Amino acid sequence: MVVLAACAVGCSSASAAGGGSSAYDFLTIPTSAHAFALGGSAPALVDDDVTLVDQNPALLGPEIDKQVAFNYMMYMQSGNFAGVRYGMASGERGAWAVGLRYLNYGSITRYDEEGFSDGSTFAPQDLVIEGTYSHDFTDRLRGGINLKMVYSNYDGRSAFAMAADLGINYYDPEKDLSLSAVLRNAGGQLKRFYNHYDAVPVDLEFGYMQGIGRSPFSIAITATNLTRWKLPYYTHSSNDGSNAPVLKNGSFFTNLFRHLNFGVQVAPNEKFYAALAYSYKTRTDMSSYSRNFLSGFSIGLGLRVKSFGVSVAYAMPHKSGSSLLLNLSCSIGELLN
Repeated sequence: MVVLAACAVGCSSASAAGGGSSAYDFLTIPTSAHAFALGGSAPALVDDDVTLVDQNPALLGPEIDKQVAFNYMMYMQSGNFAGVRYGMASGERGAWAVGLRYLNYGSITRYDEEGFSDGSTFAPQDLVIEGTYSHDFTDRLRGGINLKMVYSNYDGRSAFAMAADLGINYYDPEKDLSLSAVLRNAGGQLKRFYNHYDAVPVDLEFGYMQGIGRSPFSIAITATNLTRWKLPYYTHSSNDGSNAPVLKNGSFFTNLFRHLNFGVQVAPNEKFYAALAYSYKTRTDMSSYSRNFLSGFSIGLGLRVKSFGVSVAYAMPHKSGSSLLLNLSCSIGELLN
């Protein structure tokens, strides 16, 4: 964990020194409906689900053998994201996976530098190709790495970047306790859109998930954005009576809770789960928009029947935009046996 922290600080400092801003925030959008239901970040979520690789490569293991999964997300009502991932055991203590993600954000009206439009449109697109490997160091400790190649095409201009996730997970099945640390999106841009550098969203996350006694309930707490303490956001609470957005740095406790996601899950058996989560950061980020009662909340459920699985999750950050994520999976090894 100390090594992960040191790497994260180094990558964060390098990005800041370059003066770039991230053009790759889509890398933080989950492909797992189970993780999306638990707030979008769930690096400690242990489940036989190959789509969880994007949360933490250490969640991949030999138990996920010959599993293929498809994901589709309707993102903020206009974006359409789809992907596929396949995982397979590699000996008794290892596993590998490959994945492909395609992101289409719909038609966007083109404007010139002065804000005038000629009525034409363009469709931004991203493509992510991933390869993952994990290894069991002990019966309870596992590490993994996920490599990503990212190609983007925005209005005739293209860019290429590479990034890696490094993760570790400790899982005690007797106590139903899972602890994780993951360094996400360590890397950089190799081909630029313009002359300036666009950084990838490097992040350090810690995850905790614990079953509550002998009940079917579990709690999940995830700490995100740990490469920096202050997470400023915009609000309309200006003192001059205007409706102009005001940048707020927030108090100590505001920044603390903007780093944390809280979730609860009920799983009476291995075939079904239902999950609910709350993100204070999402709710405060929406304070400058038309947020509603559901802002910050996410919900989802999953069902498995024999070798097939289906999961769905939903969130509505503000009144005019909601996101729905659907997963379909099949364990081919179980199907053939």
